[in-house]
Amino acid sequence: MKVSISLTDQNTKFVINNLYPLYLHDLSEIWGWRPNQYGVFETDDTLTLQDQNKVFDIWWEKPSILIPYLVTVEDIPAGFALVATPPYTPHGTEFYLNEFFILRSFRGQGVAEAAAIQVFNLHSGTWELQTNPTDSNKRAQAFWRKTVRNYAPDSYLEEMMETSDDGNKLVFTFDNSKQALISNR
Repeated sequence: MKVSISLTDQNTKFVINNLYPLYLHDLSEIWGWRPNQYGVFETDDTLTLQDQNKVFDIWWEKPSILIPYLVTVEDIPAGFALVATPPYTPHGTEFYLNEFFILRSFRGQGVAEAAAIQVFNLHSGTWELQTNPTDSNKRAQAFWRKTVRNYAPDSYLEEMMETSDDGNKLVFTFDNSKQALISNR
């Protein structure tokens, strides 16, 4: 199974925009979110997915600062990884995995780990990623714990942190600037 990541641009952003509502739907199971009165997973009066996409467009307006990757399996869209750099990183890190999503039909097959490693290998430095620490998110916690620990065993740190916007988060940090890159699967 060939897992690839590719940088998206104005001409290909629609694929991530198509996947984004599925990501929010998955998150609704973890966070207990419900769609607004128009069926869109937003807390405001967003009427359509097209309106939602306009807010999301910042990912294609700041190249080399906000970096939107599409994950594919055998050239079929399987998910996305959104990487931020300063000034959009917390705690002075160089890279922040802002969003990471793999469609359910590709889970449990090594796709997520292969994609994450490819993304990490493209950006050498200090990293942070966060996930929900509740019991409803045990699978993601176990995935990130295993993936990051295996990827950067010498610099891997995990801690519970309270954030101003979402409450408690399980935070993973690591530095891949001094390690041999792990090959892709």
